[in-house]
Amino acid sequence: MDIPIIPIGNSKGIRLSKTLLEKYNITDKVELILEKGFIILKPKSEPRNGWESAFKKMNENGDDKLLINDVFEDENLEEWI
Repeated sequence: MDIPIIPIGNSKGIRLSKTLLEKYNITDKVELILEKGFIILKPKSEPRNGWESAFKKMNENGDDKLLINDVFEDENLEEWI
């Protein structure tokens, strides 16, 4: 696929189609990797972005309680020692 280099102010850049952006889940940022004569654009993901505020909201609403006990009453922990 040939993509033209276009002027952007005093710099130059490339324009990616909506199809490519959606297919590779590119939103606001990409990671630029220079490797053995290649330029690699990789989607920049922040998988835990927004978790802190979501957990605070869960706590405020009382939604952060365990759904099941993490240790069962009849569980034999001796076999793991």
